[in-house]
Amino acid sequence: MRRLSAAASVFLLSAGCLTREISSDERLDRETANLAVKDTPEASDLEKLTCLNTDEDLLRARNVNRPETDRLMDYITLFSSLRKRTHTFEEAMLRNPDLQYREGAAAIVAAKDTCIQQTEDVKVEFETYMRELVDVPTVQEIKGGNAVTIARLDFNTLRQAIETLAPDDKDQLLNRVANAEKKITAAKAPEEEPATGGGKRKGSK
Repeated sequence: MRRLSAAASVFLLSAGCLTREISSDERLDRETANLAVKDTPEASDLEKLTCLNTDEDLLRARNVNRPETDRLMDYITLFSSLRKRTHTFEEAMLRNPDLQYREGAAAIVAAKDTCIQQTEDVKVEFETYMRELVDVPTVQEIKGGNAVTIARLDFNTLRQAIETLAPDDKDQLLNRVANAEKKITAAKAPEEEPATGGGKRKGSK
């Protein structure tokens, strides 16, 4: 009787493990399907999506009276936002092609095309500005009657801009920024060296 009970227990335990394993697979399939559905915007969601409300952000990024770092950060933010909106349109229509043929689809397709065009236009402007900064990353500042080379903007923000745009020559651009940073660090070194205590300068009495 004990042997039978033990065998029954082993069988039930094995069956339980098997049942849990199958349920786990089925649950994973359901979660994946639910995630795909959840991640695909409905037509009503796409109708609310627009890329026509970027004028103010673009004017702020273009304002030459603002600090270079702030302007570049605005370009990064605007371009990233437009790219995300464009991706949302394209991904939704890829997953659900019927969105392009339902009633009212013309407005959705037009909004998608506007986002694509806006993203491309801002990218060209953004990249032109980024390359200008990489070409001339430093400026001269007068300190104590002497011209001192300083950074034109925050180099980490410039690196972020390069990474965001990800052009084909990204590595070369990043190297140029790194070299400019090294030159400024090297120029600062003599200024930061502490004066030697009792030593005499060469040529002094």
